[in-house]
Amino acid sequence: MALAVTQTLEQGGQLVVEAGTGVGKTYAYLVPVLLSGQRALVSTATKALQEQLFSRDIPRLVEVLALPIRVALLKGRSNYLCLHRMQQARHSAESAQPGAQRALAKIETWSQSTRTGDMAELTGLDERSPLWPLVTSTRDNCLGSSCPSYRACHVNLARKEAMASDVVVINHHLFFADMAVRESGVAELLPTVRVTVFDEAHQLNEIGVNFLGKQLSTVQLLELSRDVLATGLQLARGLVDWHALADALEKAARDLRLAAGMHRGSVRLRWTDVMPEGVEPEDWTPALAQLTQALGQLQAGLELVTELAPDFQRLHERVAELAQKAHLFSQAPDPEGVRWAEVSAQLRLIESPLDIAQAFSALTRPAQAKQPSEAESSLDPDSLEALMAGDPRHGAEDRAGAAAGMGSGVGQRAWIFTSATLGDEPSLRWFTEPCGLTSAQVMQVTSPFDYAQQAALYVPEHLPKPGDPGHAGHVAQLVVEAVQLLGGRTLVLTTTLNAMRSIGEYLQARLDPAANVEVLVQGQSPKRRLMERFREGAGDGRAGCVLVASASFWEGFDVPGEALQLVVIDKLPFPPPGDPLFEARSQRIVREGRSAFADHALPEAAVALKQGAGRLIRSETDRGVLVVCDTRLATMSYGRRLVRGLPQMRRLNGHPEFLETLLQLTTDATKDSTF
Repeated sequence: MALAVTQTLEQGGQLVVEAGTGVGKTYAYLVPVLLSGQRALVSTATKALQEQLFSRDIPRLVEVLALPIRVALLKGRSNYLCLHRMQQARHSAESAQPGAQRALAKIETWSQSTRTGDMAELTGLDERSPLWPLVTSTRDNCLGSSCPSYRACHVNLARKEAMASDVVVINHHLFFADMAVRESGVAELLPTVRVTVFDEAHQLNEIGVNFLGKQLSTVQLLELSRDVLATGLQLARGLVDWHALADALEKAARDLRLAAGMHRGSVRLRWTDVMPEGVEPEDWTPALAQLTQALGQLQAGLELVTELAPDFQRLHERVAELAQKAHLFSQAPDPEGVRWAEVSAQLRLIESPLDIAQAFSALTRPAQAKQPSEAESSLDPDSLEALMAGDPRHGAEDRAGAAAGMGSGVGQRAWIFTSATLGDEPSLRWFTEPCGLTSAQVMQVTSPFDYAQQAALYVPEHLPKPGDPGHAGHVAQLVVEAVQLLGGRTLVLTTTLNAMRSIGEYLQARLDPAANVEVLVQGQSPKRRLMERFREGAGDGRAGCVLVASASFWEGFDVPGEALQLVVIDKLPFPPPGDPLFEARSQRIVREGRSAFADHALPEAAVALKQGAGRLIRSETDRGVLVVCDTRLATMSYGRRLVRGLPQMRRLNGHPEFLETLLQLTTDATKDSTF
């Protein structure tokens, strides 16, 4: 993998690498990138990996390789303290809540000493705190160069530091936010670089689709209402009836949410006509008209005061943007994309492309060689302009510690994409097609772990079919039996929240206290606390753990060692059939003359199953069993394809062999290679 990355850095182009667990993919791309001397952007899907790269992995390598490399961490703007909004926060309604003044005082004291303004430095303030949006900015409410605190702005200082750095660590959300804004003509300050690495690349398409589409949410509308009221009362009290305008917008937003109907949990409503399916026209149409009217009145009120302060000018722009989106969602959907309404406690209206192929292929396409203009040639090679322009004089041979011969392809941009899971076939088409990377070089690097010795796969064929109403209860019974033998050490991954709640409640009710097992269920405690407690496992007077979870626990949850030795998956993770985005993609595949099941649903399930199974073996000494409680894996012809996509574990035949294997895990014999 490192050699392939090196070649791509030399020649430019696109490289897609699926690197199995234990390969060491992070070092496999970091070492060549750091030695190349080229400016690089490294993007991750999660903040956790972003922090790990910046705080641990890159500093270690820079020290070992003795390279004079400057590294910067760049997050989205809502992660940084906004000095201007902090000064206004005491005038907001939220600041009157109990404890808010004390928390604000703590933030103000910290603001005097922080160098970065990174909110992660502040202990005791959670991202979900109502104070967080009061003291940070978003693209919607940032005043830009008109802000009185512009020169001291932490976001701008972070970006300036990034532009002066050799390696910048960001995340996919920030990358696509920047890309989306650039496309509309507003230049963000992410540095232009020659090398871009996407780690956790399997999430690129879904994250990109969210950012490249259009969205209108009740959260945006309610935040606008709050900001209008706070700013109006502070800077132009008495000139406009701010209470009336803000209340009208808030009522319109809440009425629109009510018009979407009552649903349990979060649902996506299909939207192929002028309104979402399942909503009442007599509720929806007037609610959308009421919203348009409230935004129009607000726009008229703000026009009276836009000259008084830049705050009002930015509010006026926000209202105009949201009014434009409200108009868009009152028309029929774009036939080239997909539209849906996401209904939970809030409401989000979304229209997006089906994938990022068009936008991303244009971005990663090899640039045409051109001669530098006279102005470019006269640039000081050490200037910021030269760095931003990708000045070829900043070749590898000019950097300390550069590898020999690395400068030959320095003018051509290199794009590296890697993850532990990028598809279920050697072509990695599941990843490359929706990302527009059909001409990329593709490689798979298998895990060094000996799965045949370390892990076993069991498909309990005595269970009812997955569509049977009693299926979740039977899965829960199997888990109880296994957990009593193992004393915990079990992760149960479900495909739905209903199954998660049902299995979790069953385990909490049926597991004998004498078994000394603590049942953890996603949603009953913060995710970080659940992960910490599960990793602790048994010992020092603590009970063993079984964790029942869904969604985000299928990937990125790393538990090496004996704390996890059994992973139970309730059903094959096929996409939900009613999901509008899945349906629209399936329809496009059918129009192309392909099979929606074989070319879309099955690869999606294979990748998700591979990610869930990947939780089990995280080191060369781990031992464990994967149980897939879906008889289709053993009885349907496509089951063979799904099994081929998994690591090559030995198969357990029948329930007695499964129980015997669990007993073996509880003995010292598990340390032996004959497991």
